[in-house]
Amino acid sequence: MGITEVGENLIDGVIREIKEESGIDATVSYLISVVSNTAIHKWYDGVTDVPTKVMFDFVCKAVGGELATSEETSECSWVPKESVLDLITLPAIRMRYEAYLNFNGSVNYMEYVTATTSECNVKLQRRV
Repeated sequence: MGITEVGENLIDGVIREIKEESGIDATVSYLISVVSNTAIHKWYDGVTDVPTKVMFDFVCKAVGGELATSEETSECSWVPKESVLDLITLPAIRMRYEAYLNFNGSVNYMEYVTATTSECNVKLQRRV
């Protein structure tokens, strides 16, 4: 999911990105995690530097639209939340989804360092 556009607030950006990448209309329910990737690493092209970044993970609810692929997504499907971990291979994404599954109402702060586009080292996980 990308960044917000000029003049767009964070929540509107989340809703727009969900629609653009999946075809689904959504509402944002609540924040579960703030995640820092503190490493500069190469994009999939092996040339472009991906800068450090801070990401916000929200729980959202589908309220309409049709599930579809886009220029940014090659495949889309509905999966029971109990089965999603079977599909996640990247450690950082797995860590973030586990935070959703274990959410207890307290926002998580997590930090990791991407070693390559397929690996990461989790440095810190702390409840805020």
